[in-house]
Amino acid sequence: MKISYDREEDILTIELDASVPIDHAEHVGSVILHLSPDDRPVLLEILRASEFLAGLVKASMRAEPVTV
Repeated sequence: MKISYDREEDILTIELDASVPIDHAEHVGSVILHLSPDDRPVLLEILRASEFLAGLVKASMRAEPVTV
């Protein structure tokens, strides 16, 4: 697994398995999940990552559910 952050674009990328080819992607809200031909997660992109992570931290401190 490889995690990287593009500060200029504010995108957090989590590469789950670089050895598996990406076939298609699903985009929901600020998250893009790239999938293999057999629908296994390969890459996760979180757009507006600073906003997403700040909300996640704030919600976890209050022990509230997080809506993505």
